[in-house]
Amino acid sequence: MEQGISNLILIDRDMRRRATISHALSSANIHVEPFENLSELTSSWPRSGIILIHDDAGAIDELIENMSQHGEWFPIIAFSENPAAQRIVGAILDGAIDYIAWPITAPELNETLDRAMRRAESVGNAKLREIMARARVDRLTRREREVLGGVASGLSNRLIGEKLSISPRTVEIHRANMLNKLGANHTSDAIRIAIEAAMVH
Repeated sequence: MEQGISNLILIDRDMRRRATISHALSSANIHVEPFENLSELTSSWPRSGIILIHDDAGAIDELIENMSQHGEWFPIIAFSENPAAQRIVGAILDGAIDYIAWPITAPELNETLDRAMRRAESVGNAKLREIMARARVDRLTRREREVLGGVASGLSNRLIGEKLSISPRTVEIHRANMLNKLGANHTSDAIRIAIEAAMVH
């Protein structure tokens, strides 16, 4: 892979900030592809790059969902103005590999992007998927994780209930919560996430 960033995918609803960031980066010789939102990005899915996304509520989650549908995995760097520590932790737990407080100077941004690129290269595609899947599984309670384990092993609600000494109805509730927290529409999505998180061998 070439040194430095070949392609930066910028997702930010704020037109003025998008222009400012694009300008700052192009002056640092970084190619920027700006997008207003995710649906604009998904209509012309890039081949490679790092995603710099403004940390709006649910944005990282939605981005990871899109990446899993496309089977393409890009390192994500989140950014926002004066982010609170809790917000940064939340974004990292959601699967971002770095966080930037905006505004930032071009050299600082360059350094962060380089670091993210190196980290992404060292973890590789499969590892990146695993990190993101683990970030999602980590949100589950212990019980929801046990139910996910049962589901991934192909057990019915009744059998999971017997194994965990809870009623099938309780399994059903945990299962619904678990799907919701994983952002999974179907059991098959949850199983894929469990496999990617290396819960299932």
